[in-house]
Amino acid sequence: MSSESNLSEQSPTSELSPEPVANQPEPAFGWTIYAEQLNGRFAMIGFVALLLLELFTRQDFFTWLGVF
Repeated sequence: MSSESNLSEQSPTSELSPEPVANQPEPAFGWTIYAEQLNGRFAMIGFVALLLLELFTRQDFFTWLGVF
C-alpha cells in the first residue's frame, strides 16, 4: 500500500520537465566554443555544397569560376 501512496503523491509534470544543461554554448563575441561550433558547421555546409557543385557540373570549382 505504501507504493500506491508514493505514486499518487508524485506530480506528472515533475517527470516531463527538462533538466537545465550546464555546458550548452551561448552566443558571445570572440573565440568562444559557440563561435567555433558555428564556424565548423558552416564549413561543413560549404564543403558539401562544393562537392555537389562538382557532381552536377562535372567541373572543379576553379574551372567553374573560369580561373583555369
